[in-house]
Amino acid sequence: MDDVAKALLQSLLNARKDLVVIFEEGEPFMTDSAFNHFFSVKSLEQYKGEFGPFVQNFVPHPSYFNQDKIAKNENWLDAIMREEEQERIVSMLNARFEPRAFLVGINRDVASYQIVSFEDITQNLIKRIMIQNNATTDEESGAYAKNYFLQIMRSFDDAAAFNEKIIGLSFFEILDNDGAQIPLDETTLKIFTKYFKSIIRKDDMLVRWEDNSFLLVYLVDDEKKAKQVQLKFQDAKNKKIMESENMICHTSHILQKEKQSIVELIKKL
Repeated sequence: MDDVAKALLQSLLNARKDLVVIFEEGEPFMTDSAFNHFFSVKSLEQYKGEFGPFVQNFVPHPSYFNQDKIAKNENWLDAIMREEEQERIVSMLNARFEPRAFLVGINRDVASYQIVSFEDITQNLIKRIMIQNNATTDEESGAYAKNYFLQIMRSFDDAAAFNEKIIGLSFFEILDNDGAQIPLDETTLKIFTKYFKSIIRKDDMLVRWEDNSFLLVYLVDDEKKAKQVQLKFQDAKNKKIMESENMICHTSHILQKEKQSIVELIKKL
């Protein structure tokens, strides 16, 4: 491959958001900027010098594809193709030693070369694992459980940056007419959850925060879109969503600015 063709290919790779590695006969030949950023290296040569064989990046955990699933003298690219497509998942540590999960895609259209993409599915995978462990849902209300949310909430920072969106938070607290907290039975909690789930989007996250409070987490394009969300819930406050007329729903909202983390937003809210 001449220098011009290689430079053009490198430019195309760098335009992608996924981690991409081109292998030649099973050995890394080219990496994109997202891959280099993930491992905090400036070049493929630096990566090879610091990290050794590629498969050493794979976290040896039974939930993911790793070296234990590779036969002796077998290339990992051949080994992972034996897995079902949705199970071709590896976990790797970034430069801050944080584990991330990736769905692996392999293209072999060009002889002797393999174009391998690593799609970050950390948030979805955590959600799937938690569902398998029956740990995602608050049983009384049917909303997401706070403990589950706390485990995945930092993934919203990544999702916002990756999708070029901003994080919005809305906090709901069910009070009596005098503004005091009141105990809520399971029926009332489920009515609240059912109503608000009917007006939020599929990817929005409604969390049971405390006994009588909920947190809604969502991603929006801009402040204008966030205002539309907030107005929708302001309107909902005026509707009778509780069986008792002695209950009111107090709301507050906050929107991400200047790359604030979701932890910072929650503290301010």
